[in-house]
Amino acid sequence: MQISISWINELIDIENVKLEDLIDKLTLGGFEVEEVLELEINNKKETVLDISATANRSDSLSVQGISSEIGTLLNKQPKNVPYLQTNTSWTETVKNSTVNLPENETCETLLAVAVKNVTDFSSPQWLKNKLISSGLTPANDLSDFQNYIVLETGYPFMVYDFEKINSKVDNKKLNVSISKPNTTLDFLASNNLNYELTTFNELISVNDIPIGIAGIIEGQDFMCTAETNSLLIEGSIFNAAKIRKQSRELGLRTEQSARHEKSLKTTYLIEATYRLISLLRIKNPNLSCQLITYLATEQKPLNSIVLNYKTLNETLGPTIETTETEIHYIPLELINNYLERLNFAFSFNEREQNWEIKIPHLRSDDITREIDLIEEIGRLHGFNNFLTTLPKLKNVGNEDLSYKTRKKLTSCLLNIGLNELTHYSLVNEKTFVANDLELINPLSAEFANLRSSILPSLIKTVEENVKQGNSMIEGFEYGHVFFKNADDGFAEKENIAGIFGGTKTKLSWSTNPISLNWFEAKGKLEELFEQLSLQVNWTKSINPNNIFHPYKTSELSLENGSTLGVFGQISPLLADELNIDKEIYLFEFNLGVIEKQIQKNQLAIYKPYVIYPKIVKDIAFIVHQDIAFAELKKALHLNGTQYLSEVNLLDEYRGNTIPEDHVSLCLQLIFQSEKKTLQTKEIEVIVENLQLLLNEKFGALLRT
Repeated sequence: MQISISWINELIDIENVKLEDLIDKLTLGGFEVEEVLELEINNKKETVLDISATANRSDSLSVQGISSEIGTLLNKQPKNVPYLQTNTSWTETVKNSTVNLPENETCETLLAVAVKNVTDFSSPQWLKNKLISSGLTPANDLSDFQNYIVLETGYPFMVYDFEKINSKVDNKKLNVSISKPNTTLDFLASNNLNYELTTFNELISVNDIPIGIAGIIEGQDFMCTAETNSLLIEGSIFNAAKIRKQSRELGLRTEQSARHEKSLKTTYLIEATYRLISLLRIKNPNLSCQLITYLATEQKPLNSIVLNYKTLNETLGPTIETTETEIHYIPLELINNYLERLNFAFSFNEREQNWEIKIPHLRSDDITREIDLIEEIGRLHGFNNFLTTLPKLKNVGNEDLSYKTRKKLTSCLLNIGLNELTHYSLVNEKTFVANDLELINPLSAEFANLRSSILPSLIKTVEENVKQGNSMIEGFEYGHVFFKNADDGFAEKENIAGIFGGTKTKLSWSTNPISLNWFEAKGKLEELFEQLSLQVNWTKSINPNNIFHPYKTSELSLENGSTLGVFGQISPLLADELNIDKEIYLFEFNLGVIEKQIQKNQLAIYKPYVIYPKIVKDIAFIVHQDIAFAELKKALHLNGTQYLSEVNLLDEYRGNTIPEDHVSLCLQLIFQSEKKTLQTKEIEVIVENLQLLLNEKFGALLRT
């Protein structure tokens, strides 16, 4: 926004203010001066400031607004400018003619005035000069007055040919209103373009005849020309979001819509209307005007905010007057002065040391909380007038559990050779799982679903790498997955998934390379769980999804019954389809379950080194193949007394000498005491009892 210094000086006395000081004040006050221009207009030099205002300060997007802000920053009162004085009787007439507008999502105020006997639309030279200094080219017609009013007051006005409207209206009693088309409507706008309006679009209508698109543009049938001699001036305050949406849907953005999108307020609309009429009267002294419509919603009460002196001091900190022996804060009297300069009505509570402040409607959008008031006080005092030292820390921050869990997991997975990968949560419909959530309004078909598992993305990455001739990539990923819950709603959780294997390794120079088998892959995860101090139960998966091998998949859970996730080999059918190795292993765990268990395991338990010798016993037996080693191990530990420290699987054998559907297992039992040397006889008794247990509970046949 370009504003000349001379124009500002008409409203606020800045004659003796240095340009550098003014720029510094504006910049520190939140209004950055992007450029200083030196122009020559009609043989007169003009200094022009190009000022960038913040988006939420619609009150400052005009010469009057920015001049008022400069007055507040410099503690200067506005000048008594004759040409800005509004006719009091006219203002009262308008206000007394107010018709209450029902609560409306689109329009807050609608003001329409008929102006007659206008024969000369040429603009005076001083007005043209101000337009030029603001970066606009004068047209010497009605648009000059409209542009000038926008610059001076910030209010955009739509102007129509009043005679053309009268010619279309049968009833001479005019009623200007906001309306919507009953059906689809082709609307020819003043820019000679046709717009198809729907029942959702808002129109300015006179007796149900649409004359303009609300807040955006006039209709061509009612636009003013050089022959126009009577006008209908319409000034309205619209809902910013509604105008923005309507403008975007139509693909039409005008100076009017751009202003309305800034969330204008009704405060000075009547005065701005009178100012526009006064400008037209300069060359049309016989001009007459008539109020047609003034609709307004009920003014909402002013918002009150409590500002605490303690909170203000804690936020802004000490001022630069602070010494080593004495801390200084902004005095109460100075804060009162700042609030008065801001035109905020307030009362101070001496006992509570706080202010109750009423926020004027002009500032209701950008001042909604106590912190906003503190920012205003800081702006006026100058943020450069506070100490820049940081306050002393009272508490030392700690890493949260989620971060510590992820950090430890990442370290463990990197140590076993996996790389961290990242994929989008949005996937296409051709993943390997059927329960991805379909989006109603996807950006593209490629991202039409929310993933229910991380594994398809990891598998696709492996496929792409192999297809490009690269080596197998082993990696893991943290990510959110999405699913339907029992209440027919939707939920999400964070998982960690991984993929590894698929490469052949030589154990020595003279042997052939071999792939990672299922038990070795399982051992990698058991090593991970041991580092995380997680006691995990492995259960054969009854009905794995089509990603996993139907017979080499396990469901994992913790001792407390919480479901951890799944581990298994990739489905051979899927591996053949994607042309990747069949010896690839996958896992996906619930990160939240891991976090909760690690939180419980935060207290480390130390065991003393045992100085007494071990006794090792081997037992071999035949058992049904459906009985899991984990069940056998658990039963042995529960009945092996306190001396049984380890149970290891030494051998598994299937052959002609073993009954069908059975398997021969050889287990190693290790006994040790922390307090004494164990005797062979007492251990043999324990082993006999364990063999009897295996026979009775699992039908195991002892082998000798």
